[in-house]
Amino acid sequence: MNDRIMIVDDEDNILSSIRRQLRGKYDLTTVNSAGEALEILKKSKPYAVVMSDYKMPVMNGADFLAGVKKISPDTVRMMLTGQADMQAVVKVINEGNIFRFLTKPCPPDMLIKNIQDGIDQFHLMIAEKELLSKTLGGSLQVMTDILVLAKPQAFNRGLRVKEISRKILSSIKVDNAWQIEIAAILSQIGCVTVPDEILNKVYKDLPMTPEDKVIYQLHTRTSSEIISKIPRMGKVAEIIAYQEKYYNGTGFPKDGRKGRDLPLGSRILRIAMDYDNLIQSKSSVDEAIEIIKSRKGWYDDKLVEILENTMKKTESKRKFTIEDVPIKDMNENMYLAEDIISASGTIIGSKNQKVTKTLIVTLSNYLKNKEIKDRISVINYVD
Repeated sequence: MNDRIMIVDDEDNILSSIRRQLRGKYDLTTVNSAGEALEILKKSKPYAVVMSDYKMPVMNGADFLAGVKKISPDTVRMMLTGQADMQAVVKVINEGNIFRFLTKPCPPDMLIKNIQDGIDQFHLMIAEKELLSKTLGGSLQVMTDILVLAKPQAFNRGLRVKEISRKILSSIKVDNAWQIEIAAILSQIGCVTVPDEILNKVYKDLPMTPEDKVIYQLHTRTSSEIISKIPRMGKVAEIIAYQEKYYNGTGFPKDGRKGRDLPLGSRILRIAMDYDNLIQSKSSVDEAIEIIKSRKGWYDDKLVEILENTMKKTESKRKFTIEDVPIKDMNENMYLAEDIISASGTIIGSKNQKVTKTLIVTLSNYLKNKEIKDRISVINYVD
C-alpha cells in the first residue's frame, strides 16, 4: 500500500511486535525517539497516520503529537500507551488533537482497524481540501473572467494593485498573505455597477464630483457582499470593505475604524491603489512617492516607507520591449501596449492590461467577425 504509517515508541520490543503485526499491510516506519521522528517528518512528504507512545524520555507523546500537528497538520495523530493518568490523556487530546487513544496491550485486529480508520480520515481531509481549493479557485476564476469582459479597466487595475501589494508584502512578515493578494485582484469586482466615465476619472486620478465619489465608493460594499458569499472568504471580504478607508479614519465606510484597527490588507490596498492612480496619470515613480508622502495621515507610515524602498528599487529599473504580434501568438506574459476598441466602439482591452486566456479568446472572436485588426501592440517585460 502507498499509505505511510509512522509508529513512535522508546521501547524496541514494542516496535518489533508492531512491525510483526503490520508486516505487509502498510508502508511502515518505526522510530524509538520523538526528536528523530520530528526530523523525519520535516524532511519527507506527509504520513497518513502517526501513532505515538505517551511516556517517552526527553519529549512525551503529547508534546510530540503537538509538534506533528505543526509540521504536518493533515496527518492523523493517534496515541498507543499504557499510561493511565487521565490528566495525561486530557493533555494529549487538547495539545495533540488526536484522532484515537488506544491503550496497551492492543489486540492486532483493533490496532489494524484503528489505523485503517485513521487512513480513511486522512483521505477524507485531503479530498475536502482539494474540493475546497478547486471550488474556491473556480469561483475566483469565474468572477475575474466576468470582470475582464464587462470592465477591462477594472480588471486591469486589480492586476496592477495585486502586483504592487505583492511587492509590499515581500517586505512584511504576515500570515495568510494570500488573502490580501486575492482581495487585491477582486477589489474592483463591484465596479461592474459603476459607469465607465467615473472609472476613468478614478483610475487616472482626475477630479470627481461628490456624486461620482458616492457612486464609486459604494462599489466596495458591492464587492464585499459578493465575496462574503464564498466559503472561507470572510477576511477577504472585510479587507475589500475597507479598501477606501484612510489611516486617519476618513473615507468609506463612515464608521469609527481607523489606524491599526483597519485590516492590514485594507491599508495595503489603499496605498497601492493611490500609487497606481498616480502612475496611471503619468507621474514618475519618484513623483508618485513624493505625493504619497505629502498626504499626512492618509496612510500607514510603515507602508509608505516600504512602498518607497520597494518601488524605487524595482519599477524604475524595469525593462521592456514593445512589438506587434498576431493574436494567435499572444500569451499571458504580455501586456497590452494600446487600447483595443472594436469597429462598433466596444472597449475590449485597455492599455497596460495583462493578457489572459479569456482576453485572447475574446480578441480571436472579434477578429473572426472582422471588427479588430489581426496584429496587436504588446509589452514584454524583461526580468
